[in-house]
Amino acid sequence: MPEGDFQQSDTQQIDALTADGFAGSVLFEKTFDEGMALVEETARYLDGRGREDSRGLPRKAAVLYAGESMRVTTRLMQAASWLLVQRAVHDGEMEADAAASARYRLGSKEICLGQAGEGVESLPPALRDLLERSDNLYRRIARLDAILFGDAVLSGARAQQDALARAFGQ
Repeated sequence: MPEGDFQQSDTQQIDALTADGFAGSVLFEKTFDEGMALVEETARYLDGRGREDSRGLPRKAAVLYAGESMRVTTRLMQAASWLLVQRAVHDGEMEADAAASARYRLGSKEICLGQAGEGVESLPPALRDLLERSDNLYRRIARLDAILFGDAVLSGARAQQDALARAFGQ
C-alpha cells in the first residue's frame, strides 16, 4: 500500500472522531511525527546537499529545481501549520471552532496539488523523493481536513444518520 493511502482502520477511526478528539488519536500522532520529521529532513537537504545538487544542473533544470523546492516547502509549511493547530486544540490552547475557520484550514491547494513542472525527472533523486513524500503527506492531511471539518463526502451509516436528522428537522 502506498504511503499516502489510509488503511481501512484509519478511515474508521477518522469517521468516529470529532475535530476536538482527533489530535489525541494514534493516527494523528503518527501523522504529526511523520510530518515534523519530513520538515526537518527537507530543511537539512535544501540547506545542505540540495544546494550542491542544484549547482550542477543545467539552467532549465535549475529553474525547475527552484520552483519545485518552493512547492515542497509550501506543502510542508501548510502541513506543519495544520498539524500544530490540531495539537493546540487538543492541548486546550485553541477552541475547535477556531481551528475550523478558513484561517486555520489547510491552504495553498492550487500550489501544493498542482502538477510538477515538465522535466521533473531531471531533478536530483533526493528532491524527487521529498516531492513525492510531501505530496502524499499533504494529500492525507487535505483528506483529514475535509473529513474533520465537513468538506468530505460522507459515507455509509454516517451519511444515512445525517439524512435522517435533516428529514426530522434536527
